[in-house]
Amino acid sequence: MLAVGAAIAGLVAFSWVLAKLTLVPSPASEELVTTNLRPGASLRKYAEDYTFLAACKQVGGNLLLGVPFGVLLPVLVPRHLRLLRVVFLSMAVMVLVELAQGAIVQGRAFDVDDVILNTTGALIGYVLLGRRFGRAVRSKRRAPRRETRA
Repeated sequence: MLAVGAAIAGLVAFSWVLAKLTLVPSPASEELVTTNLRPGASLRKYAEDYTFLAACKQVGGNLLLGVPFGVLLPVLVPRHLRLLRVVFLSMAVMVLVELAQGAIVQGRAFDVDDVILNTTGALIGYVLLGRRFGRAVRSKRRAPRRETRA
């Protein structure tokens, strides 16, 4: 039960960070930002137009943004989550975030590469930690309680 509470607290913290990083208006970027619906286009732009460090920050930041989702989701969902379910749930959440960015946030736009990188980050989080944490929580829930005899 403690692990589920910690996972819920982690999900709230993750949601707050996600909102702060993605849904805050950026009026200074309004002229620079364009919608990207072609997979790989932003990545090519990072490689061609950005310094190595700036490109690493863009790609790494998007990967890291998805990791908590892949770690927390298997702990919060009671059923055993298979890899494909984590990928599809992560992708759905990231698409919604990107749609919100593009539709309502000034200076932000929808970028399919961000969805791909965020989902890949969730997949990495799931493979490295989420699967293990989810199994550990479920095994504790199923463990029979020992009765003490007086």
